[in-house]
Amino acid sequence: MTLSTSLFIELALKKKVLQFGDFHTKAGRNSPYFFNLGAFSDGESLKHLGEFYANKIIATKIKFDMIFGPAYKGIPLVSSTSIALANRGKGAPYSFNRKEVKDHGEGGEIIGSAIKGNVLVIDDVISAGTSINESYNLIHKNKAKIAGVIVAIDRQEKGKTLLSATQEIAKKYSIPVISIITLEDIINYLETSNSFPNELELIKKYQNTYGVI
Repeated sequence: MTLSTSLFIELALKKKVLQFGDFHTKAGRNSPYFFNLGAFSDGESLKHLGEFYANKIIATKIKFDMIFGPAYKGIPLVSSTSIALANRGKGAPYSFNRKEVKDHGEGGEIIGSAIKGNVLVIDDVISAGTSINESYNLIHKNKAKIAGVIVAIDRQEKGKTLLSATQEIAKKYSIPVISIITLEDIINYLETSNSFPNELELIKKYQNTYGVI
């Protein structure tokens, strides 16, 4: 586990983005932890979040021409990431979509740069893959290519198959799917910190039942 990974988990705990308890997921599972990126709800934490995304993108050396954030959570993510990339001399065009196409004013479905070239999608987490599938269709409709996806967390649990949701997307579209942290990172952090022994035990049980490593 890297220093950057630890810092991200600590920030997520501080802002209550990462919470422990009993949560019902979209997959119909009772999870002992919950990750809500929407809790990064102030300027300072959003600034740091964009920096974590930008650092991961630069570190992986993924090639792209622009970045795209699917509405709604992808909107602040792509905006803050774009600023962070520009601060590192890696500026790139960005855009996000409307949920409903606007038929007046400037009109259209896309806000920001026109979608073209190799497009890197910025999202929070892949659950059922619905958001990424919609992004792929939108990118394809604009005659562009999806270069990859970056999310904050890979839950590393079984999707519709024995693969994880992120692995399913990577296989379906033959693209890299990158995450800032994984469930395994959270487990490693909890083992090192010794601050959440009960939570660690419950997460390990959950991983043993649903996990894909």
